[in-house]
Amino acid sequence: QKSLNRIDTFPGCIMTDPRESSYQDHELEASDLSGIGFAVITLSDTRTHADDKSGKLIQELLQEAGHQTVFYELVPDDPERIQVALEAALASKNVKVVVTNGGTGISARDSAIESIESYFDKRLDGFGELFRSLSYEEIGAAAMVSRATAGTIGRRVVFCLPGSSNAVRLGMTKLILPQAAHLVQELWKDVEP
Repeated sequence: QKSLNRIDTFPGCIMTDPRESSYQDHELEASDLSGIGFAVITLSDTRTHADDKSGKLIQELLQEAGHQTVFYELVPDDPERIQVALEAALASKNVKVVVTNGGTGISARDSAIESIESYFDKRLDGFGELFRSLSYEEIGAAAMVSRATAGTIGRRVVFCLPGSSNAVRLGMTKLILPQAAHLVQELWKDVEP
């Protein structure tokens, strides 16, 4: 339990020092943010809209958490097509978070990470580190092959997940959904309402 830095302004009234802040305080404030607009981009040379299980799973998890999918696209793992889709998602004023799935491996066709990271203003290295650590618990050393990553582009946060449904569920439930509101709040806190 964090000790309070007391400021006794009025008798019987305990206040915390406004200069003292913690991640728990930020998360509590961010918990009021619901209905965040997400973009979902599936990167695959073989999937179609009909069999995009991972893209559909992301959207289902977002809906269950009270958020909205305001942009969805399925594009081949091609650098130019990826960049066009990313720019279209970022052009929507309602999109605050982008989640991609697919293209994070090491094959010659896996170009998503290079295409998307070139747009990052700031990298969230902890996301990839935590994702691979959690993946290791499930699939062992094969987790090192995943190049899952995240970063910010302007006031948007972008997460890049592998294409498997198990990886998508792990990343969404353990990392993205628990922190999305907090990250959005941090990126927009200095903007006048």
